[in-house]
Amino acid sequence: MNTLLHPALPATPPEACRFSAARANWDILCAVAGVVLKEFTRRKDFYVLFVLTALITALMGSVSLFSQDQVVRGLKEICLFLIWASTVVITITAAARQIPSEREQRTLFPLLAKPVTRTQLVLGKFLGCWLAVGLALVLFYLFFALIAGAREHHWPLFLYFQALTLHWFGLGVVCAMTLLGSIVFAAPSSNTTILLVVTTGLLLVARHLNKVALRLEQPAQTILYAVYYVVPQLQNFDLRELIIHDQGVIPWVFWAGALLYAAVYAAFFLTATCLLFRRKPIV
Repeated sequence: MNTLLHPALPATPPEACRFSAARANWDILCAVAGVVLKEFTRRKDFYVLFVLTALITALMGSVSLFSQDQVVRGLKEICLFLIWASTVVITITAAARQIPSEREQRTLFPLLAKPVTRTQLVLGKFLGCWLAVGLALVLFYLFFALIAGAREHHWPLFLYFQALTLHWFGLGVVCAMTLLGSIVFAAPSSNTTILLVVTTGLLLVARHLNKVALRLEQPAQTILYAVYYVVPQLQNFDLRELIIHDQGVIPWVFWAGALLYAAVYAAFFLTATCLLFRRKPIV
């Protein structure tokens, strides 16, 4: 009798349940990332750095009128250096303040009281910062390509695409490291300073650690070799020399391998961030 009055509803397939759960997680990540993007557009540090880089790039275009090729090549190097320096600063400063600012403004408590886990919060913050710096990179490279192409009448679009994507994925590693630092270090200022020093060291010094290790005695040689192979080699994502000297694209297999290399390191740092954040008390 009860079966007739209340017929059994058809069971929901497990695939549909998994899809709905994945969709709900993605919606939460997008919501958190959207808040980060809105905050990024309201801050003035990006616009200041963009104007500075735009002025130097415009100067490169004006020098080309006098056929000063050496000067223009030097200005291209300065422009690309400013693009790298600006985006590194933007990435670190934006990621370093995400979780501490939520704690200081007391918005972390109601945020986690909603159906938002700590892992979703970390991943959403990373996604928002990574997308924000990606938009900044597109503007930087687009302006640089327009000025350089108008001067040289040469448009190495594939090289610019490789440089942009590698740069973006490299900054993804920096963003993940900074989020990890925001859990480890107490203040955003100390986290920002330490990550700026660490990132600069990785870009300038990390590539030479194996050469320095050859001159050391054991066990220092083995330790330094281990450090060389463990730390992320951020210089692998830097194609400035190819753009400055108008060289061709790198093999696409190496390009894809570098993207996978960055994804592995970013996933490692994000996993460590999520694990530490789960154990960290919210005060």
